Amino acid sequence: MTTDERWSTAPDQPGARSGSAGGSTYRSGSIYGSNASGRGRGDRVDAPDRHDPYRQPDYAPRPRRSGPPRPPGSYGGRPRRRRNRTLQIIIGLMVVGLVAIGAGLKFVPGSPLGTGPRLSSTGDAPTPAVTTPPPPPPPLPFHEAPVNVDTKGFMSWALLDRNTGEIVGSANFTEAKSTTASMIKAWLASDYLRRAGEKGETPSKSRLADLEIMIRDSDNNAATRTYNANGKTASIQRLITMCGLTESKATAGQWSRTYVSARDTVRMGLCIGDGRAAGPTWTPWVLDMMRQVRGIGDFGIRKALPADQSAQVAIKNGWLLRDEDHLWHTSCMAIGKDWVMAVLQRYPPTAGWNTDFEHTRQVCQEVATQLRNPAAG
Repeated sequence: MTTDERWSTAPDQPGARSGSAGGSTYRSGSIYGSNASGRGRGDRVDAPDRHDPYRQPDYAPRPRRSGPPRPPGSYGGRPRRRRNRTLQIIIGLMVVGLVAIGAGLKFVPGSPLGTGPRLSSTGDAPTPAVTTPPPPPPPLPFHEAPVNVDTKGFMSWALLDRNTGEIVGSANFTEAKSTTASMIKAWLASDYLRRAGEKGETPSKSRLADLEIMIRDSDNNAATRTYNANGKTASIQRLITMCGLTESKATAGQWSRTYVSARDTVRMGLCIGDGRAAGPTWTPWVLDMMRQVRGIGDFGIRKALPADQSAQVAIKNGWLLRDEDHLWHTSCMAIGKDWVMAVLQRYPPTAGWNTDFEHTRQVCQEVATQLRNPAAG
């Protein structure tokens, strides 16, 4: 092979090397000769055209990917579903942000989404909601006032406000020096009816008739039958416990000798009036019987009120000239819609029975009259 043959490449031999270095081609007819342009040996000529079909690539081609063919819609080796998932995350974050902004606007005063007071159309501060307080209860027909009555012996009184529970009274209204006598009959009826209801029993007509005459006519025999049916002294102990009495005490086997104070008497009246004593079923019946007290027992506190008001007041009074101390023991209890009042006395006899009994009638009514509240009309 000649020198010229070693440094030249035949054009009809595709794939043959052409003596190139660094991308430039050196051509010469002779190693010592010069080309037609007068260039010396080894002179660099212009780089061949990039589309030269005989030019070999000056970089290594990327090997083809082995394995199964790519799924449709994939580019650069990354599936399109990843881009879709990224887009979904971005949209989700935007929705969460909008919800959070809307929730926050609820707490901005004046916001259309807010639940609080809103700004006025002029942009002034919000006007607070106006709440109308409930009207005060009407004044009671009785109130605390000085009481001065002419009587010998012991006398005390108490007045309970059912709206507030406040009890006022005479200086000695906690002293239990007098007995209930027939006043206790309202409790005896209530105790019997409540216990019957707790047992699921309905009192017979004859029993209800017995309770009615015991309250309305102050029948002593009916009281004794009811007292025995209630367990005797146990009934009075239930009164003390259930109604929260603090100064009262029972006398074994004797319902009329239950010692009470004026303060405990209004507590007993409240207990009957609010339904604790007789229970929800029978309380209206007991109060109705007490409003219909008739005959000798209809006297005392409610007589200080006008007739239309007096008819709505439930009462139970007691009176007895006791053999034990030979003193009159009298008691008056009245239950109104918003109040309870009690007047207790113990005094020696001064004349005949009728005169002495009239004295207790007058004292109970006079105390109530002096306690009348002018504001009540």
